[in-house]
Amino acid sequence: MTGNIRREIPFRLERSMLFVPAANWKMIEKAAAASTDAVCIDLEDSVAPDQKAASRANVVRAFAELPFGDRLRIFRINGIDTSYAYRDLIEIVEGAGDLIDLVMVPKVESAEHLNFVDTLLTQIALHCGQRKRIGLEAQIETASGFVFLREIAQASPRLEALVFGPGDYAASMQMPSRGVGEFDQWDHVYPGHRWHATMHAIVAAARAMGLRCVDGPFAAYKDALAFERSCRIARAMGFDGKQCIHPAQLATANAAFTPSAEEAAEAQKVLDASERAQAEGLGAVSLDGKMIDAASVRIAKVVAEKHGRRRS
Repeated sequence: MTGNIRREIPFRLERSMLFVPAANWKMIEKAAAASTDAVCIDLEDSVAPDQKAASRANVVRAFAELPFGDRLRIFRINGIDTSYAYRDLIEIVEGAGDLIDLVMVPKVESAEHLNFVDTLLTQIALHCGQRKRIGLEAQIETASGFVFLREIAQASPRLEALVFGPGDYAASMQMPSRGVGEFDQWDHVYPGHRWHATMHAIVAAARAMGLRCVDGPFAAYKDALAFERSCRIARAMGFDGKQCIHPAQLATANAAFTPSAEEAAEAQKVLDASERAQAEGLGAVSLDGKMIDAASVRIAKVVAEKHGRRRS
């Protein structure tokens, strides 16, 4: 897919995404009942090489047997440059295709990576007679992924979201980092936000193509204050949600990416003021000492829409 056509994708609430290793059945069971919008069963970094093949059966079993409710059902394959990825797709999609919402593709470096996965998913669906269209989420976590963001965002029509991967991105860029997504002494050295360029580019590419965008994980799951700060930074930049590696992070992520009642009330005041201005034939109006114009209304509509789509 090429061009600058904004993509229409199904609405999916994704304020929080809980990652669990495919090799650990007990953790998968707990995740299926957790207070998260999405569960991603991981076959990549959290699974040892000698357990990857056997762990695929856990993914199929989980989607077939566990009561996920309205939580998104996602699994992450291994990298396209490995010997595992194609078998991940074939075995799991053939076994549970119509029960899968999304496939996460790690370390996406070009549109060709997503096109390969799209083609294989299409062939599997034709072979098995599956009707459900499985979506894709692309992790941007390398220098090449950053450089080719525009092409990646315009790739497969199955693509629904771009996801930032700070750990592998730091390694790819040879940036010193104490832990995945954490704040450390290097953040104090750098005069600004070290991940700003990449995160802003991901949000911009996602919005230009009508995609969701999700921030990456924060490894120090016991540091609640730092995790909240990380969530608030991502929300401020326009992200829809955040990956979580521990259930203790879920409530914070859900709250951070849900406009508060106060924000919603303020947005409604703006919308009401705009309606009154239109009725009076005015292009702009003052509200509480601030000018309200068309841009203000667009911002308010986003807040109101996200607040209305919240889950308790």
